[in-house]
Amino acid sequence: MGTLDQTQQMTQAPGFIAALDQSGGSTPKALKGYGVSEDAYGSEAEMFDLIHGMRARIAQAPAFTGAKVIGAILFEQTMDREIAGMATGDYLWQERGVVPFLKVDKGLEDEAEGARLMKPNPGLDATLEKAASKGMFGTKMRSVIDAANPAGIAANVAQQFEIGKQIIGHGLMPIIEPEVTISIPDKAEAEAILLGEIAAQLDALTGDQKVMLKLTLPSVANHYAPLIAHPRVMRVVALSGGYTRDEANAHLAQNAGMIASFSRALAEGLSAAQSDDEFNATIAGSIDSIHQASVAG
Repeated sequence: MGTLDQTQQMTQAPGFIAALDQSGGSTPKALKGYGVSEDAYGSEAEMFDLIHGMRARIAQAPAFTGAKVIGAILFEQTMDREIAGMATGDYLWQERGVVPFLKVDKGLEDEAEGARLMKPNPGLDATLEKAASKGMFGTKMRSVIDAANPAGIAANVAQQFEIGKQIIGHGLMPIIEPEVTISIPDKAEAEAILLGEIAAQLDALTGDQKVMLKLTLPSVANHYAPLIAHPRVMRVVALSGGYTRDEANAHLAQNAGMIASFSRALAEGLSAAQSDDEFNATIAGSIDSIHQASVAG
């Protein structure tokens, strides 16, 4: 599974994971935040060219290195493209010391029992073979919890681990992401149920199977400490989930052993109109603050 250096970096290195994996549905919003309105592109192809330009600019910023950014999650198109004349995954690891992951889910089903499971993904094995051939260390897949409904949460976590085992079978490290929506009134209750379901699934893993977890910043600080300590867990990372960067960093700093995996909160303040010096200074400030919050615990 990756190189020994990559495994060691993802297990032990201080730092955080950059989530650069907005796909078709979320790209217009990401571009808008970057100061590129929808009338700036006339097709999906042009839209993806623009978002790749933004991602390449982030990846080439002087501060974007494994010293603080230990990994990055990519959209499949980003993996298939190049940065500075190199395949994106090779560029990230060989030039920047950043371990690459691939987003592999195909979006969400409609809500049922307070949860939104992942859509069927019949081409997953082929995608995983390609990811391994392109130097990806692991994968990420997201589903959503919208209520403290035990049946919905159990189904959500069971699906994540079932597909996670398929991913492990390809020699890749799955990042399992059952996101709890931050605005729901019963968030703490949902997180209590989620903790139990994840722990049960971890205890059922066999052989040398391990996973990473990407979880919403919990309502109760250190709620996920048992998962961070679990021998089947390589790392627990946090999603920003709609919090501003300052809010997300403040929550993260209260959770020992949990590190960031932020997307929108990482890109906050970046603009297509910035000069390279302005852009690089802004991303450096973002990286520094998220890194500090990630190592605070």
